Amino acid sequence: MASINSFEDIKSYQIAFELSLKVYKLTKRKEFDYGLKDQLRRASVSVFSNIAEGFERQSNKEFVKFLYYSKGSVAELRAQLKLSWKLELITELEYNQLYKDCLEVSKLISGFIKFLEK
Repeated sequence: MASINSFEDIKSYQIAFELSLKVYKLTKRKEFDYGLKDQLRRASVSVFSNIAEGFERQSNKEFVKFLYYSKGSVAELRAQLKLSWKLELITELEYNQLYKDCLEVSKLISGFIKFLEK
């Protein structure tokens, strides 16, 4: 594993940050009502923010706790994306790509949790 000197070096953080940028761009559409747009954005920001906050806690136990929060936010985002697709606010292609990104982040976080719990 490569050396991690800051939370910005963590692969799951990097992908989650990019995912949040995609969500923000997607929800600029006027079709999104304020509530769903806000929830999508908040969940996406929560994913990478919890990784950053947990890293800065300087304790593996605390970090793992925040990684679990991050996984929860990824699941929340997946659910909201599915609703957005079913409401025809996003296309199936957009949904599938974002869902794939969510799964990738979730798997990376799970792997990191396992590594830290050893």
